[in-house]
Amino acid sequence: MDFSAANEQLWNVVIQFGIIAATVLIANALRRNSRTIRNSLMPTAVLAGFILLLLRTFGILNMDSTLLEMITYHGIALGFIAMSLRVPEAGAITEGGNFIGLRSGSMIVSVYLLQGIMGIMITIGLAYTVVPNVFKAAGILLPMGYGQGPGQANNVGTIYEAMGMMGGRSFALAIAAMGYLWACIAGVIYLNVLKRRGEIRRNGIEEVSGSVTIDMFQHKDEIPVSESVDKLSVQAALVVIVYLATFLFTKGLSSSITMISEGAGATVNSLLWGFNFITGSLLAILTRIIMEKMKKRGIIKRRYQNNYLLSRLSGLAFDIMIIAGIASIEIGDLSGNYLMFVLMSLAGGFGTFYYLKRLARILYPDYYYEGFLSMFGMMTGTVSSGILLLREVDPELKTPATNNLVTGSCSAIVFGIPMLIFIGMAPKSDMMLFVTLGIIILYFLALLTFTVKVGGRRQ
Repeated sequence: MDFSAANEQLWNVVIQFGIIAATVLIANALRRNSRTIRNSLMPTAVLAGFILLLLRTFGILNMDSTLLEMITYHGIALGFIAMSLRVPEAGAITEGGNFIGLRSGSMIVSVYLLQGIMGIMITIGLAYTVVPNVFKAAGILLPMGYGQGPGQANNVGTIYEAMGMMGGRSFALAIAAMGYLWACIAGVIYLNVLKRRGEIRRNGIEEVSGSVTIDMFQHKDEIPVSESVDKLSVQAALVVIVYLATFLFTKGLSSSITMISEGAGATVNSLLWGFNFITGSLLAILTRIIMEKMKKRGIIKRRYQNNYLLSRLSGLAFDIMIIAGIASIEIGDLSGNYLMFVLMSLAGGFGTFYYLKRLARILYPDYYYEGFLSMFGMMTGTVSSGILLLREVDPELKTPATNNLVTGSCSAIVFGIPMLIFIGMAPKSDMMLFVTLGIIILYFLALLTFTVKVGGRRQ
């Protein structure tokens, strides 16, 4: 085997990951040394992604677009599996009563639906006016990009591209990138407006190094930090094993569906592979439950998962996924879709902003600004951008807003299951698109009613 630089297949992955790593460090240095960038609250991974995108677009760097797509696809699944393997800690702070976790979840999914309604109405309007050749189901990509983030936007965009939408993947990732800008820039502008009005005190806290306590890194029942195998190696092995099980399960299920009905297989299988992170999360939760049962029965003596290390692995996967997702956008693929892109980006930002402002007053009357800012950051970016906005008004995270992001996201998985059906239905035909729009509107009204009416106080 040739180990020299002439063997591009051998060294390509190392070179590409080296470029990504260098860009992360450059982005982090820029963020630390530029007050403007730091005050924008833009995450380092997002900044690094935009830097790589610009360098690729202007031909300064030659990045492997196929590898970037692979990283984006696998990164979201590995990150969610690592999160789902974590053992729930006793004594977590929650807001009692009012079904707040369920109501937060229904509100999150209602935002997805609102974004989907706006997106579909824009694409239908364009199709029957100035852009007759538009892919009408592209409106579904708005909640995938804004509400779900680049990982899911990548998956659904790829599915729609295979179904006939030119540049669907790049369009979806571009929408996700615009969502980050809404979270980081529009969110900060609103924070400053509230500060000038005297309604909040913006803390402007400095990012300082935290400390890892023994309790965080070594639970009393866990395996040792290092014996015959390193503790981090065990965490990585658990994540990869669950992902392998995800692949085998999805392959078996998709093959079975195809054997039963080729038509159903053609429709469902792409969704199964596109939403592999959901399957991975469910299998990770099942793995965690089985391991807990085995420990109680004495089959295994120690707890193998370490929440701190699993969180770090999850953060690594999501950071690399975000960088690769933004960097892999092909600007040229957006040609012909610029008007749709602008209209959907504006509608998604303003619609999400005003809708959440209204509902946050109902759901979180005792911590309105904290509840609104955290949800707005998450529903246009990711959980991390929601936390970044929240820390500006609640630096010590004393309000239940952080917990609402977690519990709401968990219950949103259940409320959001019909979204999988909508994604598959919408592109089938014009008739199915209108049927899908009607069902989405009805489901939106049902979730809105549940969010506002079930339990709690009303204002």
